[in-house]
Amino acid sequence: MPNEAEIEKLVRRFGAVRAVAARAAQEHPNDERAVFGAAMAFRVGGDYAASAAQFANLCRLVPGNTHYLFELGQAQEHLGRFDEAVASYGASLVAEPLNYKARQALVQLQKQSAVANQIKELEAQFAMPDADGWRSLHLGHALAKTYEDFGDTQKSFEWLTRGKQQRRRLFPYSDANEQALVNAAKAVRTADGAACDAADPIFITGLPRSGTTLADRILSSHPDVTSAGEIGNFLQLLKLYTGSTTPITLDTDMLSRAGSVDFARLGRSYIDSTRPLTGAAPRFVDKAPSNFLLAPIILRALPNARIIVLRRHPLDSVLSNYKQIFPFEDRYHDYVYDLEWTAQKFVLFDRLIAHWREVLPADRFMVLQYEDLVANQEARTRELLAFCGLAWDARTLSFHENAAGVATPSARQVRQAMNSQAVGRWAKYGAALDPARRVLERAGVSLD
Repeated sequence: MPNEAEIEKLVRRFGAVRAVAARAAQEHPNDERAVFGAAMAFRVGGDYAASAAQFANLCRLVPGNTHYLFELGQAQEHLGRFDEAVASYGASLVAEPLNYKARQALVQLQKQSAVANQIKELEAQFAMPDADGWRSLHLGHALAKTYEDFGDTQKSFEWLTRGKQQRRRLFPYSDANEQALVNAAKAVRTADGAACDAADPIFITGLPRSGTTLADRILSSHPDVTSAGEIGNFLQLLKLYTGSTTPITLDTDMLSRAGSVDFARLGRSYIDSTRPLTGAAPRFVDKAPSNFLLAPIILRALPNARIIVLRRHPLDSVLSNYKQIFPFEDRYHDYVYDLEWTAQKFVLFDRLIAHWREVLPADRFMVLQYEDLVANQEARTRELLAFCGLAWDARTLSFHENAAGVATPSARQVRQAMNSQAVGRWAKYGAALDPARRVLERAGVSLD
């Protein structure tokens, strides 16, 4: 049975979070605990400017706190204030030289060179004990980025592999479990009946680092569209409506129950849950990559919604995912700890979206190829807007001028005009990508 109390709480979550944050910031501006709570609540609510202001206040209240300085840097990075973020990360390291997250973030933001790098310190800290693998993961990625900046892709890959070794051992990816999840998604059967007729949402999905943030910024540069960010509300509400009590939100147990939920209520609850973020905007973007698994369920609950799946060249997609750090203990992303696992993940994703293209209505489900968007920006943008039922607006071509905050690893890239720098990046890595290439070729994935 649906958990009605939890459904109501989730529907009201963003409004409640923002109200609590605003009250704490106003009534307790000098209380460290209250200000920290406000800063985190504003972040959860998508108000990155307010979050940054509260972290700045924390750094005033508690000077030299490495954690607060790092979080301020994160908020500044989300807002595109990169020079300020560099300064905050640097101050965080002055306060605590072993803050590996700040050190890796600083390397990511700054071009490394033979005369200006942190190799000695990174290697020394990498050799320290690391029970959960987080330290070696961040420092290994920092060293990989350093050697990539040098143009030494072989050594870069060596450090990626070393950096992931502990996490790979502790959190192995199961291709069989992932295949079971895909099978369960395809097996969901829904009876005809009432649905929510709202046409507000545009769901952008796909594997991480495939252009989802770019598509979000293009669409949210349209005057009729706002971005709700990566909120995950649909999945969480679906879990509650199915009555599934397993600890993992997106699993086969939940999907096995999904066909019998009240889809009209599910759709309406989802729309209501987004209102504190989307306000009165006619349309909004929900950019949650894993929603590609739920495409038929989304369209059953919200038949007037649009779903856009971003797809990237298989080897570029594998490469960009393999180079990614996901900041939470999320078993859904265990695949990034091994190159072959990452390729296996792509195969399952690619097969599933090919299946959805065959069974879902073409005016509601669209696959957008990243490379095509880059090469033919205006033509593909016009098609994207037409698919979403939006009038043409040239501001969507100037998405890089969109000043709204963005809390993804693409924060810097989407503040630049469209360019092809990330297209065909896989070609520079040669034999290093052979393990992934073999997985893709065995699965029949075209690499042309």
